Amino acid sequence: MRIIYLGTPEFAVPPIKKLLENGYEVVAVVTAPDKSGGRLGTQVSAVKKFALDHNIPVLQPERLKNPEFLEQLRSFRADLQIVVAFRMLPELVWNMPPLGTMNLHGSLLPKYRGAAPINWAIINGEKETGLTTFLLKHEIDTGDLLFQERIPIDENETAGELHDRMMQVGADLVLKSVQALKNHTAEPFPQAETEVTHAPKIFTETCQIDFARPIAEVHNFVRGLSPHPGAWTDLDGKKFKILRALKEVTTPDQPPGTFISDGKNHLKISALDGYLDILELQMEGKRRMGTREFLNGYHLK
Repeated sequence: MRIIYLGTPEFAVPPIKKLLENGYEVVAVVTAPDKSGGRLGTQVSAVKKFALDHNIPVLQPERLKNPEFLEQLRSFRADLQIVVAFRMLPELVWNMPPLGTMNLHGSLLPKYRGAAPINWAIINGEKETGLTTFLLKHEIDTGDLLFQERIPIDENETAGELHDRMMQVGADLVLKSVQALKNHTAEPFPQAETEVTHAPKIFTETCQIDFARPIAEVHNFVRGLSPHPGAWTDLDGKKFKILRALKEVTTPDQPPGTFISDGKNHLKISALDGYLDILELQMEGKRRMGTREFLNGYHLK
């Protein structure tokens, strides 16, 4: 089986690694173009780094409908394409191989279709999520399902921690799916359209915390946006990101959004029905740090 692998971030590395370890032939990788400029210099994707280390040809098209790119893609004569954390594909691309194109998605489809399924599952207070493999068709995240794996979410787990746990599970699920497609034992089944929910892309400007909400919602919002892009509030006119916190359910004696601290070890902010006890934070222009370190160098007005 000749496989073309399409992916960009770290999340997409374990599945391709798992395929190679199990003897599958990845004939090419398609990933995002390099990013240039800034103090870090040229930045290449995690998938590109992996491919180069394993002598796999790399394609980095600016436009997926570019005739030259499409001709390159055809020249690899792939039986199957696999997409993990890449961008939306035109039909010219996903319909090219005989077995089609398989996608790994970070939710239990049809729940949380969209760009940020891990974040929104936590923001919405879900107790479990999972991973899904499915075959692509024109509308995003709507194709027939292959396999799913359920994953519990801890009450204090952040999106970053859940993401890291899901990476290895996703690799195993991709391998299972490829094996089934190769052996013609896969039985794709349609998604239940009545159960659809969405996970749209998240923008920094919509990450401001509303402390007038119940503490459980505030806590989930902070967890779901940690470490990136980070839920934030305002402190002395600067963005104050909260990256890890615990919730304290009680009747607050201060208005929502009030900072309360002993000036040494503890810092919390009042919400509608409790407090957010801050453990890790990042002040605008500064690095991430624990509460004690922050209070040692910052005088709260």
